[in-house]
Amino acid sequence: MKDYAERMSKLGTETAFEVLAKVKKLEAEGKNVVSFCIGEPDFDTPQNIIDAAKKALDEGFTHYGPSAGMPDFRKTCSEYLNKTRKNVEYDADEIVVTPGAKPIIFFGILAVVNKGDEVIYPNPGFPIYESMINFVGAKPVPSKLLEEKGFVFDVDELEKLITDKTKMIILNSPHNPCGGVVSKEDLQKVAELAVKHDLWVMSDEVYSRILYGEEFESITQFPGMKERTILIEGHSKTYAMTGWRLGYGAMNKELAIKLSQLMTNSNSCTASFTQMAGKEAYEGPQDDTEKMVEKFKTRRDLIVKLLNDIKGVKCVNPEGAFYVFPNVTEACKNKGFKDSKELQNHLLYEAGVAVLARTCFGSKNEGEDEEYIRLSYATSEDNIKEGLKRMKKALES
Repeated sequence: MKDYAERMSKLGTETAFEVLAKVKKLEAEGKNVVSFCIGEPDFDTPQNIIDAAKKALDEGFTHYGPSAGMPDFRKTCSEYLNKTRKNVEYDADEIVVTPGAKPIIFFGILAVVNKGDEVIYPNPGFPIYESMINFVGAKPVPSKLLEEKGFVFDVDELEKLITDKTKMIILNSPHNPCGGVVSKEDLQKVAELAVKHDLWVMSDEVYSRILYGEEFESITQFPGMKERTILIEGHSKTYAMTGWRLGYGAMNKELAIKLSQLMTNSNSCTASFTQMAGKEAYEGPQDDTEKMVEKFKTRRDLIVKLLNDIKGVKCVNPEGAFYVFPNVTEACKNKGFKDSKELQNHLLYEAGVAVLARTCFGSKNEGEDEEYIRLSYATSEDNIKEGLKRMKKALES
């Protein structure tokens, strides 16, 4: 057997899918599991979007398209961003369409980050950020998210992380796994730092429509930010289209050409009929999305209340996305668990409840001594009630 490329050892994974595999194995053995581990809406894709895909197939949208995306769909995406983001105007040729939003993370870091550069990223955070930074030979620099700030970083502390090697700052708001939302004031301060130090910003905004408080704010609205920001958007969360694999990035024209080259060299293009469905998602009725977000808000209120009713658990109210990130430090101590990973395993195998430990979202930050778990409330109210009932029994007995 030949050796594998050394770079492969630097790739991480998305542990939610590993836990899901364990859930499926237990279910195959006849065990009942309430799963909070996967972050995808439990709603069906709206019918008008499905119908648009069928129509596209009937009309022959089954062939190769341009690597950067079909012109009509790129125009639709640019118009959508111009309506939903303040003080910024995108053209169609500043959009790159990909099979899901995740390739924009992959391609964006590949295109602008060199070996030896430093990239500041949120921790806890979506694990692919750290994985890709490591993959290109750069240094991941974690920016600690603070529970007392609703799981948002302290801008003054973030500024201290910037060195002459810093190349990029990654933002994710609303945030996975914690549900935190970065304020307009904090975004402006980060924008000023990016301009001052001539940094790229990757702004992951895939949860922009799943927000429960103030209106959505993007860092692209501030002076000097459009040309240095890679904005990530997609249809998976907003329109319950996870399996369709449709996302895109917005960036300056020069960088868009480079990401298009990466698409040509990897995927060739994104499926044409999927893009026609995505066009309908943006241009058609928005009622289903609005109803879905209302449902998520109801579920959020329910799960936060039930978590705070469990001895040794405390949970802040997330402002966006569909995740809660409760503090389980006392619960771990009460049960004699070393960390939240042991608690995760106990809940799965003893209580039939699937959650994700804090370390599924990055190694602990220096000085971090609290324990957390993530639960996705993109599941029914009945599942939430049953799952939290099992958790309460498992952690209080």
